[in-house]
Amino acid sequence: MHPDDVLRELGEYRASIDNLDAAMIRLLAERFRVTLRVGELKHQHKLPPADPAREEHQIRRLKEIARDAGLDPGVVELVFPPLMAEVRRRHRELGKSASGTS
Repeated sequence: MHPDDVLRELGEYRASIDNLDAAMIRLLAERFRVTLRVGELKHQHKLPPADPAREEHQIRRLKEIARDAGLDPGVVELVFPPLMAEVRRRHRELGKSASGTS
C-alpha cells in the first residue's frame, strides 16, 4: 500500500473515531439527564440515592451485552462503576441542595 493511501485510510479511521466519541458524549449527556430525573424522583419520595442491587444487576447485564457484542466484558468494569459513582454523587447533591446544605 502506498504511504499516501495509508495516511488517507488512517485519517478516515480517525474521523470515524472522532464521530463515535462525539456520539458517546451525547449519549452520556442524555444518560445523565435521565438519571437526574431518577434522582429527583428518589429525593421526592425519600428513597436512598443508591440501589446496590440494581447496580450489580446492571453490571452483570452490561457484561453479557459486551460479550454478545464481541467486547471484553472487563471494559464494563472500567467504564460503568465510575459513571454510577457520579450518578450517586449527583443524587446526594440533590438532597443537599434541597435541604439548603452545601
